[in-house]
Amino acid sequence: MQSPRKIRYAVVGLGHIAQVAVLPAFAHAKKNSQLAALVSDDPQKLKTLSRRYKVDHVFSYDEYRDCLRSGAVDAVYIALPNHLHAEFAIRAARAGIHVLCEKPMAVTEKKCRSMIQAAEKNRIKLMIAYRLHFEQANMTAVKLVRSGKIGVPRFFSSSFSMQVRPDNIRIDREKGGGTLYDIGIYCINAARYLFGAEPTEVFAYSSANKKDPRFKEIDEMTSAVMRFADGRLAVFTSSFGAGDVGSYRVVGSKGDVRLEQAYEYVYPIDLYTTIKGKTRKRTFPKRDQFAPELIYFSDCILKNKAPEPSGTEGIADVRIIEALYRSAERGRPVKISPVRLTKRPSMKQTEFRPAVEKPALVHAESAAL
Repeated sequence: MQSPRKIRYAVVGLGHIAQVAVLPAFAHAKKNSQLAALVSDDPQKLKTLSRRYKVDHVFSYDEYRDCLRSGAVDAVYIALPNHLHAEFAIRAARAGIHVLCEKPMAVTEKKCRSMIQAAEKNRIKLMIAYRLHFEQANMTAVKLVRSGKIGVPRFFSSSFSMQVRPDNIRIDREKGGGTLYDIGIYCINAARYLFGAEPTEVFAYSSANKKDPRFKEIDEMTSAVMRFADGRLAVFTSSFGAGDVGSYRVVGSKGDVRLEQAYEYVYPIDLYTTIKGKTRKRTFPKRDQFAPELIYFSDCILKNKAPEPSGTEGIADVRIIEALYRSAERGRPVKISPVRLTKRPSMKQTEFRPAVEKPALVHAESAAL
């Protein structure tokens, strides 16, 4: 079958991230991407959002099979709770529908491998939605580190925290909750793309804080150390019980690179470069971080290119998360056999699109208080 000029997407799951970022992004990705269908179990969401975005095809989760077989979509953007990613991605792959899946890819390495196998068997494209691989400030940091301007990079440190809502799905362990799966994954991924390497050993310590009802099932915070083969170290803390912070720093033999609001999509990002005691600041204005990944993935489908970030990128982070939680439980370091990646993110993948205005939400709210 000939590929259409535009890739038609079904957005599966209409929670906060879908409503404030994914759905509005199609207006900035219209050169090769089209919002064609919505999938949700909330009738009000389907009614209101289909009218707002002029979408003709709407389906419940029970009707997902009908969506995949309707002929109306070429790809799905999966924005469901973590524990549902694998099931809905595999079903799409078996129907010959391409998959762009939110991170974390899945909640276990085994489920990640099932997703990759389904994609390969059915010859569809699978990409994990690491939006920062297409964001200019983060890729500028990568370029600076790779350029050697700060010397040989030696260590990475990061903090990512927020106060999570008490009724949010991120505190439900059975549904893939926990700080590492939700926000720690950003720190892990950043260390990996900044170093251009994979950790070989990890150690973690988790704080449960059982006095707070939010943390009866999951960690309130986890601090981790990742050791890389050449002796470099990455250290980070992720927390659901602290103020809003999201920053990282890479320190080299001649200087350092630091990003403030590094992982955010609703604020400008400040990049500080210090070389031989002189610091320069560059501010990257708020922008649409979701349209570029839609444009890129659609281009991969239309031109039959292997996407980066791939399923291998997704499984790398999930393996590390599982190892970190095992380390925290056992109280000792855990060794990891690194995955082999053929691609790393770079400035070539960035594409500017202006910021979107926050739309009125339908039965959805931010995870943060």
